[in-house]
Amino acid sequence: MGKTEKLLQRFLSKPKDFTYAEIKKLLRSFGYEEAKIGKTSGSRVAFINHKTKHIIRLHKPHPKPELKHYQINDIEDELKKMGVIK
Repeated sequence: MGKTEKLLQRFLSKPKDFTYAEIKKLLRSFGYEEAKIGKTSGSRVAFINHKTKHIIRLHKPHPKPELKHYQINDIEDELKKMGVIK
């Protein structure tokens, strides 16, 4: 099992300590690119898959780097809806 598969399994297990850096790496492996919207986007971030034109939006977690449980669920739902994961 490769690094991406392990990261996906970790994501799907919904750990409380899944970080923004990890989701960024996972989404990049699925063809998504981080795009900060405008100069004053602050913590709002969009991950765009230019091939499918699909966008996943979220707020960067702060002050801690861990994603909230609802964010993990929302991202999982979006990836399933697009057929990226089962």
